[in-house]
Amino acid sequence: MVAGAAMIGGISYFHEFAYDLLAENERICAATFDAALAARRIGRLERITVVSSSMVFESAEVFPTPEGAEQTSPPPRSTYGFQKLAVEYFARGAHEQYSLPYTIVRPFNCVGVGERRALRDHDVMSGNVKLAMSHVVPDLCQKVLKGQDPLHILGDGNQVRHYTYGGDLARGIRLAMESPRAVNEDFNLSTAQSTTVRELAESIWRKVHGEARPLQMVSDPPYEHDVHRRVPDVRKAKEVLGFEATTTLDEMLDEVIPWIREEIEAGRI
Repeated sequence: MVAGAAMIGGISYFHEFAYDLLAENERICAATFDAALAARRIGRLERITVVSSSMVFESAEVFPTPEGAEQTSPPPRSTYGFQKLAVEYFARGAHEQYSLPYTIVRPFNCVGVGERRALRDHDVMSGNVKLAMSHVVPDLCQKVLKGQDPLHILGDGNQVRHYTYGGDLARGIRLAMESPRAVNEDFNLSTAQSTTVRELAESIWRKVHGEARPLQMVSDPPYEHDVHRRVPDVRKAKEVLGFEATTTLDEMLDEVIPWIREEIEAGRI
C-alpha cells in the first residue's frame, strides 16, 4: 500500500491555501491510516509506504541534511511542510501503538512530464506570463518558450535545489517498497547534484535560444516560504537500497522542454 493522495501545488499554493492543504491532507492521511490498520488486522497489508516531502526539512540547519534531522530541526514554518511532517508522525505513531510496519520516502524536487495546471483561485502573473504549473522547472520552460525577456525569477536566483527525475524517484520508491531493509526506515530520494535557480534558468535559456542570445533576469519578490537551501544527504538510500538518481538536469530538460512546447501549441498552458 502506498499513501500518496494529497492536495498538490507549488510555492504560491502554500500561501493561498494554507488552511485547506493542512485540513484536507490531514483528513486524507487519517482515513488512509485507518484503512491501513484495518487491512493489517485482517492480514491483507504488510506495511505502508508513505510519500513525504523534502519540505519537512524546511527549517533544517545542517547540510547536507540527513534522515533524522526532521526530528532535531526547528519545525517547518509553512503549513505544507508541517503537514508533511505530521504524515511521518502518523507512520511512527501507527507503528508504536499498533505495530504497523512503515517506510517513509522523501522525494526532492521531482522533474518530469505530465503535470497539469496548478490549483489556484486566481491567476498568478510572472512578468507578462501567467504561471501555469506548480513547479519551477516547467514554469521557467514555458516563460522562456513564450519569449519572456528579461526572464522573471523569484528572489535572487541563488536558491539551491536538487532537481530529481521522476523516473529515478519512481525507481527509488519501488526499491523502498520491496526492500526488507527498508522496514521502519526513512529515506531521502534525490540526486546528489545541487543547482541554483539561476543555473537552472541559464540551462533552459541556452537550450531554447542557444549561446548567441544573452540572458537577462529580473528578480521578483520571493514568497515567504521560498527556502533558500535544500540539500539532502543521499548516502542512506545508496547504502541501504542501492538507489542513486543518475539522470542529469540536461537529460531532464531535453524531455521537459519539448513537452512544454507541445502544451503551449495545444493551448493547454
